[in-house]
Amino acid sequence: MTMETETRTLSRSPELRATGTGRMLTGYAAVFNSPADIGGAWIETIERGAFTRALEGDIVAIIGHDRNRVIGRTGAGTLRLSEDGKGLRFEIDLPDTTDGRDVAVSVERGDIGGMSFGFSVTRQQWDRTTEPPQRTIQQVELYEITVTAFPAYPDTSVGLRSLDDARKEAAIAAREAKRSHIDRRLRMRAQLDIRSRA
Repeated sequence: MTMETETRTLSRSPELRATGTGRMLTGYAAVFNSPADIGGAWIETIERGAFTRALEGDIVAIIGHDRNRVIGRTGAGTLRLSEDGKGLRFEIDLPDTTDGRDVAVSVERGDIGGMSFGFSVTRQQWDRTTEPPQRTIQQVELYEITVTAFPAYPDTSVGLRSLDDARKEAAIAAREAKRSHIDRRLRMRAQLDIRSRA
């Protein structure tokens, strides 16, 4: 099964700080153990430690999920990511470019009101005994963090496919369990037939 890329948006505004060499954007791209309603389809939380392995990769900071508008990169040292007790913390040294200056102005004015991140889930747990179902994200592969003007989880279409995948996996597991049960009964019946003939 291929991993789908998902995005989630957090409605917490980043902070803009002046540094000796320019401007830095700081804040959280994700918060742990904070339930989020994903379009009414399910409730999702991210476990502490979900990003630990992902932080070893080369991750970019971009604008509005546009990979052509890079404003920081872990590989270049212009984006720093870390996990703490609250969530996925970031620091971006904004470039002295049109995009960097535009982001700074938009944050100051309050036009940009959130952060988002693009990821694939590599380990998760579903609880389908509740309505809506509960999804706990335990580990991700992280591709990007994004400054965005549209907080509050607007992009759930890929995430809905993830729920469908989980339901398909559960149906396959149920069929396999049923098949295994039938096979066991057939073997037991065959063994009884052999014994009764002996």
